[in-house]
Amino acid sequence: MDDTTLRLRSHKRVSGSPVQEKEEAANLRPHVIAQLGQSLDGRIATTSGDSKYINGPHALDHLHALRASVDAVVVGVGTVCADDPLLTVRRIAGVSPARVVIDPSGRVDPSARCFAEDGARRLVFRRRTVVAPALPDGVEVVPMDDAPAFDPSSVLQSLVQRGFRRILVEGGPTTLSAFLEADLVDQLHVFVSPVILGAGRIGLSRKACDTLAQALRPKAQVHVFADGDVLFRCDLRESARSAGIKDSASHLEASPTDDQPVASRALRAAG
Repeated sequence: MDDTTLRLRSHKRVSGSPVQEKEEAANLRPHVIAQLGQSLDGRIATTSGDSKYINGPHALDHLHALRASVDAVVVGVGTVCADDPLLTVRRIAGVSPARVVIDPSGRVDPSARCFAEDGARRLVFRRRTVVAPALPDGVEVVPMDDAPAFDPSSVLQSLVQRGFRRILVEGGPTTLSAFLEADLVDQLHVFVSPVILGAGRIGLSRKACDTLAQALRPKAQVHVFADGDVLFRCDLRESARSAGIKDSASHLEASPTDDQPVASRALRAAG
C-alpha cells in the first residue's frame, strides 16, 4: 500500500466544524469525483468488451481508496451488465460506500453482485413507469422522471437528500461523460496505462470543440508509478487557462524512481 492510498483513506467521512457542516447541509451540491482507467490510446475496453485489467495494481489500489473516501459510488447499468462489479473496498482497509446504479429502463439483473447484502446501502435509480423484476430485499428504488436520458443534477440532488455528501462516479463512459458534460465533476482522476489496444470503447466524450480555446483545461497533477501507469489528477474547478498558463510544465511534477514520494503528493489537496 503506497502513500496515495493512505492519504485517500484519511479523508473517509471526517466531520468538520459545526459551521462547516451547516454550510454543507445548506448546499445541495455534493463533492463529485470521477474516476477512469484507460489505455495509452484512450480505450477502456477492447472491441469485445474485455477490460480486466487495462491498468495495474497501483490503479486498483487507488480506485479502492477512492471508494473508501466517499459516501456513495455511482455506476450506470451498462457497467453492471458488462462487468458485474462488486463496488466494494477490498484491496485496502476501509468501509465500503453505498452502491448506486442508474438504471432508467429497468435492465439490471437482480442477481448482480453489487446488490449483495453486506451492510452498505444499495440504491437503483429507475423511471417511475418502468415495470421490471423485483430487486433483492433492502435495495432502495429511487424514482426518476420519464425522460429519454437521465438528469445528473437530479441524481445528485436525490443522493444529497439521502445523506450522501461525497460521490464517486466510477462508470461507465456514458454515465461519467454525462456528469462531465453537465459540469458536475469537481475532480477527475484518470489512470493511463502504457498499453495500446488499437480499437475499442472510448472512455470520455463531450460536445466537440470548434477551437482549442473551448477545450476543458483543468489544472492537473501528474504522477508516474513504478508499473508505468500514470495518474492525471485534474481539478475541474480550477482551470489552468483561467489561472494563466505560464508554462505547461508548471502543472507536472518530476517523476522520481521511487513512487512513494510521488504518491505522497498525489492527493495532498484531496477532500
